[in-house]
Amino acid sequence: MNEQSSSGGVSYKQVGADYFEKRGLKRYAKVWSLWALGVGAVISGHYSGWNFGLANGFGSMLVALFIIAAMYWGLIFSLAEMSPALPHTGAAYSFARSAMGPWGGMFTGLAESIEYVLTPAVIVFFIGSYLGAIFETGPQFQPVWWLGSYIVFLLLNLLGVELSFRVSVIVTVAALLILAVFWVSALPSIDFDRWALNIGIGPDGAKVELPEGGGSWFPLGFKGVLMTLPFAVWLFLAIEQLPLAAEESADPKKDMPKGLILGMLTLMVSALLITFLNSSVGSLDEGKMHGAFTLAASGEPLLDGFRVLYGNTWAKLLAFLAVIGLIASFHTIIYAYGRQIYSLARAGYYLPFMSLTNAKKVPHMALFAGTVLGFATMMILWFAVKGDNAKGTAIIGGTLLNMAVFGAMISYAMQGLSFIVLRKKMPNIIRPYRSPVGVPGAVVTIVVALVTIYYQLQDPVYRGAVYYVAGFYVLGILYFAAVGRNQLILSPEEEFALSKGEKGHA
Repeated sequence: MNEQSSSGGVSYKQVGADYFEKRGLKRYAKVWSLWALGVGAVISGHYSGWNFGLANGFGSMLVALFIIAAMYWGLIFSLAEMSPALPHTGAAYSFARSAMGPWGGMFTGLAESIEYVLTPAVIVFFIGSYLGAIFETGPQFQPVWWLGSYIVFLLLNLLGVELSFRVSVIVTVAALLILAVFWVSALPSIDFDRWALNIGIGPDGAKVELPEGGGSWFPLGFKGVLMTLPFAVWLFLAIEQLPLAAEESADPKKDMPKGLILGMLTLMVSALLITFLNSSVGSLDEGKMHGAFTLAASGEPLLDGFRVLYGNTWAKLLAFLAVIGLIASFHTIIYAYGRQIYSLARAGYYLPFMSLTNAKKVPHMALFAGTVLGFATMMILWFAVKGDNAKGTAIIGGTLLNMAVFGAMISYAMQGLSFIVLRKKMPNIIRPYRSPVGVPGAVVTIVVALVTIYYQLQDPVYRGAVYYVAGFYVLGILYFAAVGRNQLILSPEEEFALSKGEKGHA
């Protein structure tokens, strides 16, 4: 390989045609496949994880939901404009690379890698919680559920993009149907005042359970709303992965905006219903009825709701079906980290061998890399917090969630900034879709993302984990400074950026 110098403190290696022949993808996805990829990636957050935010009061959770939704609408409209204009698998990295150069691409791409590697780890944690409750295996058995889930869905993703998208559509529709069963069943049984508002503040300032409900919507005031933002993110996190399918989409310029907007509309309806109804039917703990106070610490809140409505026997059957919702997200985000790592490795930001594709045109090495990193992170936490008991496993879930959200918020802020810079820097590139909220929408995305990071760092329970993932982020940047920037490759994302949109259309 010959080296070719470039501006921005980086250099490029020239590669032969066989380099990209070994890294080819296959076009397949249409609108409904993209819709399923986006909704499926998020839907597990409506089964578990969001409920941790109830600890600050139902009102805090509801207002945080709307604030976070505003951030996501700003992001979704920005992506709906950028993705058809820059239809590359690199997605967030691609947008930032064209807007802010190689360093901007690395800062954004690495943050998104952290999000997509850690998000499946959170989801498989909840899969283990549900399966453990169904089969009564106990906390010490959790790593077995985690490993088994990773192996099964890694294999499914390795079998080809057609199967990946078909599975995504099936499990996403099934997940929504299971949620619909809960919504319809819950409506006649809700007691909002008693169960959703049963969190109060004791004389010592600690949160207490109010047996008869009737508490404040905002027991911690507006600070409670801000502290809830990271958990409200879980109701929408990963919808932004759709642009990663740009090089596997049959018509990204037409289908990508539709898939993004339809997906976000679906999630808005589902998020509002699950937040209100799951909180209002109470929960069962050791045979006793509780409400939001107990639900806020649950690893399987939907199962708790089904127990109230149907009793333990039927609830177990319904919970087994509910695992489908978690599987939907787990499967689709494994797809996402495969493509995300692949794109950065193809361009030389990561080790190039991680971008190789197999006979099915699937980036198998990137899938292996993301799987190993995710499972290793879980096991490190398992031993660090002594996860073989109920308290330890609960800490693991919240810790992983906050680590994933940290990576996501950096990525969102950078994508919002990329949108603004691209409007100014590349005003003449073809934009098949234009964001109706434009630059103001991108600004909202940036501000809410940064505020969310700030309040993550104010939470003493999870602050340490956020610092650890921030340290990993810094190490990745140092690797790029020392090694990666000297071995970049003219992938489609890089050619598009260097030619200001004239070349590099994948």
